Parts: sequence; structure tokens; C-alpha cells
Amino acid sequence: MTEVKESLTTVQQICRVLAEKQATDIKIVEIRGISDLADYFVICSGRSIPQVKAIYDHLEEQLEKQGKLAVRKEGYSEGRWIAVDYGDVIVHIFHKDTREIYGLDSLWNNGSNVTDFKTE
Repeated sequence: MTEVKESLTTVQQICRVLAEKQATDIKIVEIRGISDLADYFVICSGRSIPQVKAIYDHLEEQLEKQGKLAVRKEGYSEGRWIAVDYGDVIVHIFHKDTREIYGLDSLWNNGSNVTDFKTE
């Protein structure tokens, strides 16, 4: 149970960092029990390729300060869909148009496992 709580704490930290860079439509998708990939996906959008990259840069910088290093990242050079693997949490930072094409939110939605992140 401690791992689950730790994963959820990481998810909340990630969402706050994404919101700081004006990422939009931040969703938390719990995939624990659905997939072995991770416990959670965090999905968000940026309005432009430079913003998508800036969101990622800010995320990497802030999480490194907390001692959390990405296991892997993909897609930075194109900047249309950056996937960042933090082990139990995978972050997907999309250009808004690319996000609509792939529909990752609905692909992993089983009816009760997707929640919107709301800033306080």
C-alpha cells in the first residue's frame, strides 16, 4: 500500500509541475491492474511545439531537484508527443493536435480510472 501512496504522491507532484507551465487538459489515468507498463499515466497538452518542449524541460528540472530521474524519454526532438517514463508513472506531453489523433485518454479509459487534475 505504501508504493501505491508513493505513486499517487508522485502523480500529484507531476501534475502541479505541468500546471506551472500552463499545460492544459491534465488527466490522470490509473492503469494499475490494467497494464504492467506503470501504475499511472499523466496526460497533458501544450498549444505549440515550443511549449510542449518547455513543459518537458520544466518537468525534468523540477523532478531532478526532488531526486526523481526519468528512466527513459522519447519524442523530444519532434516535440509533438513526448513520453517520459518515471517507472511507476509515465507522462505523456502532447501537442494538442497530436493528442486528438491518438486519443490516449479514451484508449485507456475503463469508465472509472480517468480523472481531471484541478489546480487548487
